[in-house]
Amino acid sequence: MNARVHWSGIDISLEGDITISQVSHILKKIKKLLIEHAQTSITIDLGLVNKIDTAGVVLLETIEETARAKEIEVQWLNTPKSVKQAIQAFSLTPQTMTGRQKHKASFFEIFGDWFYEIGSHLHDLFYLVADTFYYAVNNLFKQHGKRKGEFTNQLILIGMNALPIVGMVSFLIGLILALQSAAQLRQFGAAIYVADLISISMTREMGPIMTAIMLAGRSGSAITSEIATMVVTEETDALKSMALNPIQYVLVPKFYAMTVAMPLLTVLSVIIGIFGAFVIALTYLDIGLEPFYNQVVNALLLKDILTGLVKSVVFAWLIVILGAYQGFKVRGGAAEVGKATTASVVSSIFAVIFADSILGLIFYFGQPVEI
Repeated sequence: MNARVHWSGIDISLEGDITISQVSHILKKIKKLLIEHAQTSITIDLGLVNKIDTAGVVLLETIEETARAKEIEVQWLNTPKSVKQAIQAFSLTPQTMTGRQKHKASFFEIFGDWFYEIGSHLHDLFYLVADTFYYAVNNLFKQHGKRKGEFTNQLILIGMNALPIVGMVSFLIGLILALQSAAQLRQFGAAIYVADLISISMTREMGPIMTAIMLAGRSGSAITSEIATMVVTEETDALKSMALNPIQYVLVPKFYAMTVAMPLLTVLSVIIGIFGAFVIALTYLDIGLEPFYNQVVNALLLKDILTGLVKSVVFAWLIVILGAYQGFKVRGGAAEVGKATTASVVSSIFAVIFADSILGLIFYFGQPVEI
């Protein structure tokens, strides 16, 4: 049955079969009506439409886009069930074309949805944290579900392979901090105290946090992409079918490796950063090795070293758990893997900086005040 277009003032009624053979005729007629009769809104009645195909759905979308371009509001009426089903299946905007306008959420709905989403994420994250620590302790005493040599392999990937970039960045940071500090300290004849400043700042702050940021971008992203790819390709489901827990089998070796590698890299970062400061002290401030070394040893306390090590362990756990969380919650294809990797790096760096602020306050207010 051929399609017909009826016009009555501000109402358009479509009748018959809206199929590929009728699309061109209908579109021309409706465009002509919209041009000849300037209106701010129109209603289109689909009650007499018998059949519609994919070309017909595209036609309805085109009509709506044409009207919107002319600032005309379109309202769809009496849409038959069969037409609704076709629109739901093939249209990119089915809500408006089936007559259901998008509901504008109120402030409380937006806040409630946000609160519920945050709660859901925290719920899943706490479960992941509990499972990770449970299997991390469990694997120390049981052999089932472990991959032989995987800890060593992950230690090389996460720790050994990261040493060059961590060392280079730490050296440059120590160099630049010493250079900028020396310019000010020389004005007061206190150039020797550049050793104190760099040694304390590298040990308590710069060493742990810079190492964590570099590992979050390097190793945290690798953890997320590996786990996310396993989820997308259903490898984690295959592990479950073989009675192997993915957290125990995949995540725990990385957790071990990150826990061991981060403090070691932090110690090396501190030493290399102090060496960078010594280069400036030797070449720019004419301070020899012995007075620089004595100043560093006298400035550093055991608490400074322990502060940096505690921070490094906390940062390591944050990076590996957040990276795994973003990987395990991926649903979809390759594009979602990339999004999860980006989210992992951003959330890990934010968590590291936030945790550093909290730990810094705890250690600062926890130390005795000297009068």
